[in-house]
Amino acid sequence: MKSYQKLTTTQPAACQLEEEGAAPMPSGHGKLAPWWVGSGLLVAAVLLSTITVWVLQQVSGGWLGPTPPPKCLLVPESHRFDCYPERRVVVTQELCESRGCCFIQSPPLAEGKQGVPWCFYPPDFPSYTLESLNQTALGMVGLLVRREKAYYPRDIEKLRLDVEFETDTRLHIKITDAANPRYEVPLDVPRVMKRAENPIYSLNFSWDPFGVLLQRKATGTVLLNTTVAPLIFADQFLQMSTSLPSKFLYGLGEHRGSLLHSLDWNTLTLWARDVSPTESFNLYGAHPFYLLMEEGGNAHGVFLLNSNAMEVALQPVPGLTWRTIGGVLDFYIFLGPDPNMVIQQYQQVIGFPAMPPIWGLGFHLCRWGYGSSNETWQTVRAMRNYQIPQDGQWNDIDYMDGYRDFTLDSQKFASLPSLVEDLHKHGQRYVMILDPGISSSSPHGSYWPFDEGLRRGLFLNTTQGQPLIGQVWPGSTAFADFSNPDTHQWWLENLQHFYAHVPFDGLWIDMNEPSNFMDGSEDGCPPGEFDSPPYTPAVLGDSLSAKTVCASAKQKVSVHYNLHNLYGLMEAKATASALIKIRGKRPFIISRSTFPSQGRYSGHWLGDNRSQWKDMGYSIPGLLSFSLFGIPLVGADICGFSGSTSEELCTRWMQLGAFYPFARNHNTQNEKAQDPTVFSPAARTAMKDVLLTRYSLLPFLYTLFHHAHLQGDTVARPLFFEFPWDVATWELDRQFLWGQSLLVTPVLEPGVDSVTGYVPQGTWYDFYTGSSVNSSGEMLKMSAPLEHLNLHIREGSILPTQKPGTTTEVTRRSPLHLIVALSSHATAWGDLFWDDGESLDTFEKGNYSYVVFNVTQNIFTSTVLHASTEATKVTVGTLSIFGVQKPPSKVLLNGQEKPFSYLDNQVLNVSDLGMSLSQGFSLQWL
Repeated sequence: MKSYQKLTTTQPAACQLEEEGAAPMPSGHGKLAPWWVGSGLLVAAVLLSTITVWVLQQVSGGWLGPTPPPKCLLVPESHRFDCYPERRVVVTQELCESRGCCFIQSPPLAEGKQGVPWCFYPPDFPSYTLESLNQTALGMVGLLVRREKAYYPRDIEKLRLDVEFETDTRLHIKITDAANPRYEVPLDVPRVMKRAENPIYSLNFSWDPFGVLLQRKATGTVLLNTTVAPLIFADQFLQMSTSLPSKFLYGLGEHRGSLLHSLDWNTLTLWARDVSPTESFNLYGAHPFYLLMEEGGNAHGVFLLNSNAMEVALQPVPGLTWRTIGGVLDFYIFLGPDPNMVIQQYQQVIGFPAMPPIWGLGFHLCRWGYGSSNETWQTVRAMRNYQIPQDGQWNDIDYMDGYRDFTLDSQKFASLPSLVEDLHKHGQRYVMILDPGISSSSPHGSYWPFDEGLRRGLFLNTTQGQPLIGQVWPGSTAFADFSNPDTHQWWLENLQHFYAHVPFDGLWIDMNEPSNFMDGSEDGCPPGEFDSPPYTPAVLGDSLSAKTVCASAKQKVSVHYNLHNLYGLMEAKATASALIKIRGKRPFIISRSTFPSQGRYSGHWLGDNRSQWKDMGYSIPGLLSFSLFGIPLVGADICGFSGSTSEELCTRWMQLGAFYPFARNHNTQNEKAQDPTVFSPAARTAMKDVLLTRYSLLPFLYTLFHHAHLQGDTVARPLFFEFPWDVATWELDRQFLWGQSLLVTPVLEPGVDSVTGYVPQGTWYDFYTGSSVNSSGEMLKMSAPLEHLNLHIREGSILPTQKPGTTTEVTRRSPLHLIVALSSHATAWGDLFWDDGESLDTFEKGNYSYVVFNVTQNIFTSTVLHASTEATKVTVGTLSIFGVQKPPSKVLLNGQEKPFSYLDNQVLNVSDLGMSLSQGFSLQWL
């Protein structure tokens, strides 16, 4: 058996592969070194390790046991891939060696060494051999054979390898059972018809042991090298490891923490779970996708299309191990080469996000515990009284009768239909919560949703074929099976019945991990391979059924063991379809549980956070991670959900939250109110002002969402997306950008009147004043009194804005104000997408306007590339140009002189333009 090392291209197998059509290795990289160090250093590593072990044995009285075999000492600590990842097990030498692995016990108190696995793979651990490899129209097909059984039950002897060169920047590698069909994620993915002609990647294989070696042609950077540890493919344990070209890795959600993951023996678990966001826990959604920055500023991404319980182990080498307990290994690799392109390419596979209705980008207000529709109405009226912008009013589960879906508390919420009517009269919208758990305890014939669902067989069933009953808010509860198309129809009918009484505008789907207040069911879970698998990833609660349903529960498409992580996605899909049929307009849905492609159907909020400064700070990496996952409509509960906020915290959080793509202030019951109207005049004014700023930027924000919908651009964006060559941006997650152009630097700590933020190289302009800041790429201290949020516009940008109103409807009737931020070359560019804000498929049907703005040689031009009647309803009123070096002598609008003003900070203002958006125009300053 050969050692796990990088393939040298002088091996006949590799050369043969290249001749058969795989992309050749880049010139200058004909021979690759062994995977951890060169051969000379290996000898030193062995000697050093042997001496270290001997010394520790003397000091510890021999507690380390006998000296490990030389082949084990060859492996440096950072390169040790875990052979015994089971939690809650004290790994002994006997257990480890029973698997044929190396055992070196690390000193228990050695600082920073706690995560080093004691049990790890030796270089000659048996793996699969690539027995054959043949060309196909799209790539290759191969046969992998394992000669020696692995240590998990029902390991699969023969595997099929499928490789498709799908595009020049996308590679598809799939490994599955060669003889028997296995569960695969029921996700629509693109099917290519021809092989990529000029891929920017180079692919080679190690034959024995089998391994994948993927390189970027332009740089020779090794993106994947799976020879670092053995491939294991058993029925319920699939594992594949790879080296990584750098430590700058992002994604792999849903977790709470920094945007950049630590590779210091860090294991990330993916299994949808209802738990308040906490570091190191698996949270509400599962996103097996990572983005990695390479040296020099290139980026690539890897997506494992697998919905089973999974963990991803990161280690300092740097390296990564995928471990999943079902399905197949179905990898997509995206070559970018810049991070924006990686995310676009990822969404070409999972689907682009839906275009939200414009009102969904307004400010939303909610709390659990309004207590009645009248109290809810009082909050709406108070917001109107202070003229604070608001588009959406929400209700939590207290509107229901006994917390049962599709019911209304006829006492406390009797006036809800009137409230909704009033909201609609004022151009506002109503959103309510729905849970997937359906009360099963009402007398037969008294609760149609359960009776009819039972009659049609639409609930998750036990292994005995009876509805699985858990406990959620209404008490005993059955769970809708959204993998069944018939459930979608039943869901629609329930929503239609409720809509006839309360004409809601959007839906908030919660508890859809699915959440359960007990583990499994009222009867527990049966013994067996699904509820007690041979290996359980490091899930919170140490059981797949912890605070959810039994993994053995039966669903239409498959067993819940396979479908659990898809539950929220499937509910969102059913809900989006129902809303379209009921309202005939774009659906607005916010979901707690998510999975890749969720953005096609819903947005996401970051769950039940706390009213703490720490939680506010963590919201930024949260929303940026979901930008990577193709779910741009995302935000956190502004001011915090649980606990009691303070005026300072809530003011700062409202400032940050005004720049969440999805902006909602939400609060729990039995805590003091935290909507803007309840605070002091100074705080209330600060909150109102920042919401007005958001509303003024709605044309810009809406255009960003158009580009997200059209091609997968991000809306809220990490700084390194725009400055990938600037390594200083790679770890930043306390600031973010809207699109390419608007830098948001919030205050995230108490008791300060300034904030320090990174300003990338170039000229940036204060959003409010137009004053310029020239940066070499440095941390700058900015004034930040309580009423102020720092916003800066990047040079070379043009932002479309409007005079803000108290709703999106009012704002959209206001004239446009275009803000031009000139570059050092006195150029700028921007664009605007405009439609009616709510109709379905306006871009696809051509019912939109698209306008491009450009500045060169002191001439601003507005060019209409596509026009619709909607554009005739709005005018361009004013133009502000930042960075005009000299006072102009005159300004000409389509050749006609116009009055203007010029400020000392080099801002040129031209008012009263009165130009229809549907007509192009030019403005020149001389």
